[in-house]
Amino acid sequence: MWSTEDSQMMSLAIELAKKGLYTTRPNPCVGCVIVKDSVIVGEGYHIRAGGPHAEVYALNMASDDARGATAYVTLEPCSHYGRTPPCAKALIEHGISRVVIAVTDPNPQVSGRGISMLQAAGIQVDVGLLTDAAKQINLGFLSKMESGLPRVTVKLAASLDGKTALANGESKWITGPEARRDVQRLRARHCALVTGVETILADDPSLNVRHSELGSLASEIAPAEIHQPLRVVLDSKARLGAKLNLFNVPSPILLVSTCDYPESVKSAWPSHVNHQILPAKNARIDLDALLKLLGQTCNSVLVEAGATLAGAFVAEQRVDEIVLYQAMKLLGDKGRALLALPQFESMAQIPNINLIDERKVGRDTRLTLKMSN
Repeated sequence: MWSTEDSQMMSLAIELAKKGLYTTRPNPCVGCVIVKDSVIVGEGYHIRAGGPHAEVYALNMASDDARGATAYVTLEPCSHYGRTPPCAKALIEHGISRVVIAVTDPNPQVSGRGISMLQAAGIQVDVGLLTDAAKQINLGFLSKMESGLPRVTVKLAASLDGKTALANGESKWITGPEARRDVQRLRARHCALVTGVETILADDPSLNVRHSELGSLASEIAPAEIHQPLRVVLDSKARLGAKLNLFNVPSPILLVSTCDYPESVKSAWPSHVNHQILPAKNARIDLDALLKLLGQTCNSVLVEAGATLAGAFVAEQRVDEIVLYQAMKLLGDKGRALLALPQFESMAQIPNINLIDERKVGRDTRLTLKMSN
């Protein structure tokens, strides 16, 4: 069914879509290539939410050459009016004769309607080319649209013997500068960053994406283009005060607890701090309630937390992916453990983990692991 040219052009569309990985959220990353007589006449990608979609950039570039051409799109063209007009309508108006789509859009406002609109206009529509590859760049968006819940990634850093710090708590730095820059890029791809109160009290971090630490990516994205993730702190007993590095960075913060904070503390918070009370489960914040809350606005969540909170996400099977930075160091058997997990009684209880990717990042190794619940 698919020609070599089809596969080549969709591969190019997928590579174009990846250019929006750090700027489009909460919208999906989409790429589009328009081809006429085996010549690329237009290409584009979705740069940011609220801006033109990939198809519009490609159609503008193609101009009159779009008539009778084939459009390769990584995600089904939209069929509804949002902040921009429907892309399916634009493809029709420009005289496109064939549209090849990698992934059907699970968004209820689209979900086949874009395809139907194109077909009703007499356009040939072929769906399912390089679907798996196209899905990989929008896993968070697809998760939210299909389940209402964000995709959850847990970031971990450990020594070869599985420790996160020395027994006295010293942990700077287990990993090298290249790995720490890679973490900044990982943060920049997520809608929300979740941590626990113990991490805040121990390290007083800012938890923001720092443009100066993005490495080569810093030359491609201006500081103003960075979408700072929502910084979420789980503080079940409302222990945090008002003087924290976290508050000094003016990007959104959500404090989550099971009880209210004193008025004297809340009145001292800057305007970018919000608070939400959620129900407790086993004396801690209910993670299901948390993910339902975050799913209202977030496609993807990155958990950067200590052994207790990170272990709770794993133990409750609320993790889709683990990104582990493994340092070429040994911290000893008295070092702090990577995850606090319940005592397993049989091998059948052990979580099923599959290695998706392994690569060197400086002197360290980054392992990307898929959790199968």
